[in-house]
Amino acid sequence: MRVSRVTVADVGFVADFSGALFWEAQRLLVVSDLHLEKGSSFASRGVLLPPYDTVATLSRLAAVIARHDPRQVIALGDSFHDRDAHERLSNPDREALAALQLRRNWIWISGNHDPALPSDLGGVVATEVAIGPIVFRHEPTGAAGEIAGHLHPKARVPTRGRSIERRCFACDGERAVMPAFGAYTGGLSIRDAAFTRIFGSPGFMAHVLGDNRVHAFVASRCY
Repeated sequence: MRVSRVTVADVGFVADFSGALFWEAQRLLVVSDLHLEKGSSFASRGVLLPPYDTVATLSRLAAVIARHDPRQVIALGDSFHDRDAHERLSNPDREALAALQLRRNWIWISGNHDPALPSDLGGVVATEVAIGPIVFRHEPTGAAGEIAGHLHPKARVPTRGRSIERRCFACDGERAVMPAFGAYTGGLSIRDAAFTRIFGSPGFMAHVLGDNRVHAFVASRCY
């Protein structure tokens, strides 16, 4: 596996092809927008989706934790799809989550989907976290040193005579927006005006998730 990197405020991160960031010096893993129990949320409204999103998302999270063995994990908000999603977790999923948290510092950042996280999930809850020059929060403001989620960036890029659409990190060296990690999460094109408002120009980079590495494109060159 080829290691890809992004830099935010002079801090280097490993950009994992799963959509996570790893800060090696801090042994800190960051993921965003897990949206656990999205399938059951839709089912309660009569939209039937296969109820396997939480299992799939936790399995992917377990794999990236195994690759990097972090000392601490920050989940950047919207970890649960709605205010009651944590109550719908199955016992096996609760046990899987507890196993991932074992011997690790775990921080849940509150998001717009899960603004009032309960205290029985393990770890601690915060609105944002600052470590050195980096601030971790859910909704991006465009501030320097910021790593946020919320917007679910994706990019359509050319490959072998056709184009593919994949999730991506959006980054200009001073700030970054992370892709959604959840199995059932959609995305917003990085050509959307929401990203121009954050980065100021289309000259930022899209670090696109591949099958086993991350590929860098200038955002303005994406479709």
